[in-house]
Amino acid sequence: MTSEVRFDLAGMRAGAVASLPIALSVFAYGCVFGLLARQAGMRMTDATLMSSLVYAGSAQFVALGLWISPLPIGALVLTTLVINLRHLLMGAAMRPWFGALPPLVAYGSMFFLVDEGWALSMREFARGERNAGFFVGAGLPIFLAWVSATIVGFTAGSAIRDPAEFGLDFAFTAVFIALLVGLWRGRRDIVPWVTAALVAVAAEHYVPGKWYILIGALSGTLVGALITPRTPKGPGDAE
Repeated sequence: MTSEVRFDLAGMRAGAVASLPIALSVFAYGCVFGLLARQAGMRMTDATLMSSLVYAGSAQFVALGLWISPLPIGALVLTTLVINLRHLLMGAAMRPWFGALPPLVAYGSMFFLVDEGWALSMREFARGERNAGFFVGAGLPIFLAWVSATIVGFTAGSAIRDPAEFGLDFAFTAVFIALLVGLWRGRRDIVPWVTAALVAVAAEHYVPGKWYILIGALSGTLVGALITPRTPKGPGDAE
């Protein structure tokens, strides 16, 4: 029997409903970004456009540390590229589902490729979901939460001097802990996860820049591939 990939509004609705709790958390640390963007001297237009077009939380936070006059364009581009190289691995993991779709739909959907939506969708695909619209539906509330929170945080920046006073600085970490719990498949995940964490920590200490993100991800992926007896069946594989 062959499972066929679909892409429709029903899948998008299901993804949107599933991602609402995550979107609320994203809104919390999106406010932190907006607040810090104001403190870094950005204009609201700049911060909003960055959240709408770059749409990469960790890269945007790092960019704030480089936001000086004149702007170091080369450093900004290179840093963002290094941090977001992990999306190559994330996109490759989604190919079994999106590879069967028309190119315009498949590649257009990748605009919503962020850690939270990716993790949520991969969990559902692993459970047997075959509606690729789930991924886009999950991404829409997260995207809207991130952009709107940037505006709210920027506007409230004059009243809040330190996000840590309200615990907002922990929201980013809390979301990823929750995502890891949702992706946990049992003891077989221990070795690749621990490997990725240890290698990333070591690389952060010894390798300049943000390469530790990619190095940790690659090491965990390689170990996972080596110890996994066989790959899970994709939606187009025969049962």
